Amino acid sequence: MPFDLRDIPLDPKAEAALAARGLEYRVVDPGDRAALEAWVAADRRGFHENRADDAELAREVSVFADRRVHGVYDPTLDAPEIPVATVASWPTGLSVPGGRSVDGWAVSSVTVAPTHRRRGVARALMEGELQNAVAAGAALAMLTASEATLYERYGFAPAARAATVEVARRRVEWVAPLEPGRVQFVAPEVMRTAAASIARRAVARTPGEIDRWPGLLDRMLGTHAPDSERSRSIRVARYDDRHDQPQGFVVFRVRHDPGDADNDDRSVLEFDFLAAATDEAERALWRFLTEHDLIGRVRGRLRSVDEPLPWLIADRRAITVSDVVDHLWLRILDPVAALEARRYSGSGSLVLDIDDRQGYAAGRFEIEFSAKGHAEVHRAESAPADASARAARRSRPTQGLGLRLGVAELGAIYLGDVAPSLLARAGRVVETTPGSLAVADRLFSSPRAPHLSIWF
Repeated sequence: MPFDLRDIPLDPKAEAALAARGLEYRVVDPGDRAALEAWVAADRRGFHENRADDAELAREVSVFADRRVHGVYDPTLDAPEIPVATVASWPTGLSVPGGRSVDGWAVSSVTVAPTHRRRGVARALMEGELQNAVAAGAALAMLTASEATLYERYGFAPAARAATVEVARRRVEWVAPLEPGRVQFVAPEVMRTAAASIARRAVARTPGEIDRWPGLLDRMLGTHAPDSERSRSIRVARYDDRHDQPQGFVVFRVRHDPGDADNDDRSVLEFDFLAAATDEAERALWRFLTEHDLIGRVRGRLRSVDEPLPWLIADRRAITVSDVVDHLWLRILDPVAALEARRYSGSGSLVLDIDDRQGYAAGRFEIEFSAKGHAEVHRAESAPADASARAARRSRPTQGLGLRLGVAELGAIYLGDVAPSLLARAGRVVETTPGSLAVADRLFSSPRAPHLSIWF
């Protein structure tokens, strides 16, 4: 979606709603360094982070200068230049089943100061972002949620989970075949050259991942502030295949728990960034991580709920999976573009009656799935104008196999993380013709579990 983010007009409804409460809704000029620094200060305050040092501030200003940044300002405060609410967004690709990508609108940095809660600020920000996404031509909006109860009212739903995976290293006995390549330590600044290419290929093979941006890789590798305490603790290892081509890397650090310094079990190897462009690289890096001496536990954060690790070692009970969370949330805006972007597990046909109280995705959609998993989607009718029209549509019979569901339920099944039949058991999807759920379960399933390995 190549366009200038500044060309998107400010949402007049959000602007009017906030103005009625004495607040100003603005787009921060990316060329105004002082305004961006004040916005960053408010964003970090909203997430209870320390004030940024010079290197971190420079990195964040650089990242947010490339995004559409909104602030809500209270001109009556002692420091009116610091926003009382923040949000940032940008166009990015989302990987979907079949190795393809769909145009998405990433929403991040949603904060409201505790001094300005319950004034409709968050609602105005989120409704404004849906308008921005539509103006940008995005098929869907997406975010990672710190709170699980805020976003469903705007049509978002959890679509990919993440977990913390911990391994008792002393119990690991590797039973998988050895990989033909090699793992080697590399300096972060050396890894930075190949990191973008590897990350791009890793993202493409996993539904639920989004495009990486340079500032993220700089922060993960510590190259933006190499002399900081955090950066000095970072270690990087890269896997090269038998042809000496880089295929994966992991960024990790070793943390020593308080207590007996001679007790190896108190040492934890932690990583939250492992990018593998091939299954071979993923297996090799897991083996590397679990073969460190003087380490009691290996802990990976934001890992897939469907890791291959239990099938690589003899004692699967050495693995503990915890903190399974609803990590990626999706909001479908254009069902035709979104549904046609991904690939499906076989052929068939379905009719989806979608309810969307905001109106973006509402309507009846007829879908034909080819033997190769391609979908052809047609909107059978325009979106209903009011609640009575929506009720009338829900009461009409569906021709052929079909489901009735809300836009949030569509987002939940979109990547294959949850089966339509499970949502039907919860009363959130209605089967209009017997057999429709079985067909939908088969079609929407994904060969690879959706997974997002970063926060944004």
